Amino acid sequence: MHQLLNADLHSHSNLSDGTLSPEALAQRAHACGVELWALTDHDELAGQARAQAAALELGLGYLSGTEISVSFAGQTVHIVGLGFDAQDSALQQGLARTRAGRLERAHAMAHGLAKVGIEGAFEGAQRYVRNPDLIARTHFARFLVDSGVCSDMGAVFRRYLTEGHPGYVPHQWARLGDAVSWITQAGGVAVIAHPARYKFSPSAEYALFTEFIAHGGQGVEVMTGSHSHGEQLRYAETALEFDLLASRGSDFHDPVESRSDLGSLPDLPGKLRPVWLALADKVAWPAATAAAGTASPSRSPAPTSVRAATAA
Repeated sequence: MHQLLNADLHSHSNLSDGTLSPEALAQRAHACGVELWALTDHDELAGQARAQAAALELGLGYLSGTEISVSFAGQTVHIVGLGFDAQDSALQQGLARTRAGRLERAHAMAHGLAKVGIEGAFEGAQRYVRNPDLIARTHFARFLVDSGVCSDMGAVFRRYLTEGHPGYVPHQWARLGDAVSWITQAGGVAVIAHPARYKFSPSAEYALFTEFIAHGGQGVEVMTGSHSHGEQLRYAETALEFDLLASRGSDFHDPVESRSDLGSLPDLPGKLRPVWLALADKVAWPAATAAAGTASPSRSPAPTSVRAATAA
C-alpha cells in the first residue's frame, strides 16, 4: 500500500444523513478515481456489508467505518472509526446507545421551529429519512430548503439549526473515552474528524487532542471537505506535533450539498503518516488486487514536508 493512495475515508449514505445508497456511493467513488474507500455513517453500521460488497465488485479497496457523535467541552465532536470489526458487540451496543434519543430531540427541534411559524417540520424532515433512528439536523435542513424557507443548506444552519437559533436542540452524545474505546477494542483506529469545524479555543482544542490520545486515539483528519488550505496545513502540523496518523476524506453526503466530491482532495503532505498504512492488514481488497499488490498511484508526489507546502 502506498503513501499517495487516493483514499476517501469519510462519506455518508442514505442510511444516515447522506442521499445516496451505499452501492451508489461506491459507484461514485469508483468513477471519481478513489482507490480505497470507507463508508462512515453516523453512529451506524447497517451499510457496512453492502458498502464492502459493492466496493470489491468495482475493484475498490474497502475499510470499515463509522462516525461517532461525542459531547466534549459543550460541543458535539465527531470521531471517525476505521478498520474495526463491524460485528464487535461492544461497538454495536455503544452505537445503539448513542443513537437513542434522536427521535425525542427531533420532536423538540420541530417544536422550536413551530414557535417561529414553521409548521410540520418533523413530518417534513421524516420524508428525507431512510433510517428513523438517525433523524438529524440535515434532514430538517433539506425540508426547509425544499419548502422554500431558506435558499440553501448553509442559510438553514445559520438561521435555524445552530446554537442560539429556534431549531437548535443540544443532545448528550457518547463520551470521548467511550467512543475511542469502542473503536480501538474492536481492532480499529480512532480519528478526530474535521477538527477545524469545532471552533474551540486553543486550550480547549489542546485538551481535546490530549484526552483523545490518552484514551487511545491515533489519528486526525487533515484533508477533509470543510478544511480550507490554511486549515489543511494547520492540522498537518498538529498531526506532526502530536505524532498522529493523518486521514483524508471528503465527508461526502450529496452531489449538490457537499463541498467536495469523493476522491477530490489534495494528497497528504509527504512527512505525514497516512492512517491507511497503519491499517494495511484491515483493508478488504478485490481478489485480483490482493494477488497482484496495490498499484502505485499515477499522481504527482505530495510536498515532502508540511513546511514545504506552507512555503509554496
